[in-house]
Amino acid sequence: MKPRRPTLAGELLAWQLVIVVVVLVAVGAISLAQSAATFDRVEGRRVTELAEQLAWNPLVRSQIDRPAPAEVLAPLLHATRTQSGVTSVTVADVRGRIIGSTDTTLVGTPFPAAAGEAAQARGRSGYLTVGGTRELTARVPVLGAAPENHGRLLGSVMIGVAAPTVGERLVGASSYLLGYLGVASALGVLGSWLLARRIKRQTLGMEPREIAGLAEHRQAMLHGIAEGVVALDPQLRLTLVNDVGRELLALPASCVGTSLSGLGFDGRLYDVLAGGDEARDEIVIHRGRVLVLNRMAVVKDGRPLGSVTTLRDRTELAQLERELGSFRSSTELLRAQAHEFSNQLHVISGLIQVDEYEEVVRYVRALREHRESLDLVLPSLVRDTAVAALLTAKSSLAAERRVRLRLSERTALDRLDPLDAADVATVTGNLVDNAIDAAAAGGEGEAWVEVELRQDASSVEIVVRDSGPGVAPELAREVFTRGFTTKAAQGGGRGIGLALIRLVCQRRGGEVAVANTDDGAMFTARMSIGRLAHEVMETL
Repeated sequence: MKPRRPTLAGELLAWQLVIVVVVLVAVGAISLAQSAATFDRVEGRRVTELAEQLAWNPLVRSQIDRPAPAEVLAPLLHATRTQSGVTSVTVADVRGRIIGSTDTTLVGTPFPAAAGEAAQARGRSGYLTVGGTRELTARVPVLGAAPENHGRLLGSVMIGVAAPTVGERLVGASSYLLGYLGVASALGVLGSWLLARRIKRQTLGMEPREIAGLAEHRQAMLHGIAEGVVALDPQLRLTLVNDVGRELLALPASCVGTSLSGLGFDGRLYDVLAGGDEARDEIVIHRGRVLVLNRMAVVKDGRPLGSVTTLRDRTELAQLERELGSFRSSTELLRAQAHEFSNQLHVISGLIQVDEYEEVVRYVRALREHRESLDLVLPSLVRDTAVAALLTAKSSLAAERRVRLRLSERTALDRLDPLDAADVATVTGNLVDNAIDAAAAGGEGEAWVEVELRQDASSVEIVVRDSGPGVAPELAREVFTRGFTTKAAQGGGRGIGLALIRLVCQRRGGEVAVANTDDGAMFTARMSIGRLAHEVMETL
């Protein structure tokens, strides 16, 4: 049969009882110390006064230097002891020999350690062993009063009172001490029992081994899940973070207990972690990672206890989304071109049906000249085939949205490395898509989008202007961290397109910025290319 383990309430009660016993012993010791101090002070003063009175007694002063004074002094010494309740009364001559005492066995013996002090005519009080009993004594010199020996040291008087035992001191400390100790014991036991019950309720009835197992399971769960977990108290201090959260936020090992501001968090990440409301699927770009944050406030009985935020790393997913977006964009471009060709075929078919053959020839010639002009201008300015093909396809998409896509005369882009061309095409395509959306929603007037590509030995600069309403000033800084498109100017947001643009530029040692012009918004993206770009990406 397995031995029964003690319960949490039982252990707490036992320890509390031990504490109560220790406190009671300490109280008793303090009471004894106070009682001893009181006895020394009160009785020391009393025996000193009695000794002084006896030393100034005329009978003592006249008989102390006479022969055989014991018989004369004995009645006085016994009367003094009886009346004052002291333990012993002793008289010694100037040589330190006892000449009279309430204990007759001491007559003729040396005065206990008093000869030197008596000879110096000084009094003394303290503990001495007299006749086998430890006493609190007071010794006073006896000085002559007769003209022939006036002021001369004649001997000493000592009066002692027996020191009380520990039991006597304990009883004398306070007549109510035992009652006090009993009441304190009862209150201590009752308080220990109530405390044990309260702790039992607060731990939901779990025993220490169960609490320890629960803590171990929690640690295993926190450090075993693939998401980051960050817990903050109401003062925005970090109280808990698992390994994934520490890695995603690049936190030091000793980060627990540090405030958010002390960890260097600011901007969008600080706003989400420290926000007062719950956050759902908030996108934050932090140290080259695309993070999705979900924050939940922790409240118990109406009292805020802090918050818990989970973090998911969507960087790889965002890359896949970007690749999927490129396929979706290609499909949309093909659909737009098919729609454009379909409209042109419908026009040609209609002209044939009404026998306008010459008009058909003129219409086809106009279409061919328009296509040839675009095919001639674009390759001369953009020599990279991937980027040129992208802009050609985007022109069809813009035309379908009634937006004119034009290429700046300052554009000059040479053939790029395939990896460089892919990133340049990604950034250009996303910026053009957002610009087309903004221009199409711009209202009255001609809707247009202008693309300018400039290249030097180590970098490419992409500038996209549109005739849209621009970006709201309060969103100009956050448009890339929140993942808004230029539709954010009207209060809407979608996806993380611009956030991905910034991520691509940062990985290539560049940056992207937005500014409002007189006509609309202007996005400028810069990124390094060639060997410099590869060196930058290897260091990240």
